[in-house]
Amino acid sequence: MRLTVLDRGHSLPTKALFAVIRLMTRQPVVDAVKLALYRADFYGAGPLTHEAMRGPSQWSVGDRELMAAVVSQANQCSFCVAAHSATSSQAYGDPATVQAVLADLDTAPISEPLRATLRMLTKPCTPDDIRAALAEGVTPQQITDALNVALVFGITNRLANAFGFDVAGPEAMNAGAKHLLKRGYR
Repeated sequence: MRLTVLDRGHSLPTKALFAVIRLMTRQPVVDAVKLALYRADFYGAGPLTHEAMRGPSQWSVGDRELMAAVVSQANQCSFCVAAHSATSSQAYGDPATVQAVLADLDTAPISEPLRATLRMLTKPCTPDDIRAALAEGVTPQQITDALNVALVFGITNRLANAFGFDVAGPEAMNAGAKHLLKRGYR
């Protein structure tokens, strides 16, 4: 059930910001932005998300956005799959690889360390999953960074599904991806 508060429950200054966003991007404001700006004290995941997705890491921004898309696919969150596959595609400059990963992780043209990490993130993580990733050359810090992405998107996916986020069209998702790559999650 979609909560109407995401569409009509914002303050006048926030509504003005949405008008500017629509004017500048020529796209609708996506529900993730609506939630983040409705009750920042409720959602409050901006700093945590920004650190996981844009903080220092041996994983590239494209890798972490792909992790977000894969976690979101495992959690059946269509909105987040669309948003983060668009962002990963732009970060990599290679939408075909992102689509290949989402279609079949085992045959996708990616490195084995990334494949092992993505496989680890698609289900409840066990010590054996971590050992398998380490055996493929993933560092302990990379595992920590990947698990931070999974934590953030475990929360975000559940909120998106609970609030009934609409999946915007490709143009809106690409506009959002451009913004995320430029400004991050602040």
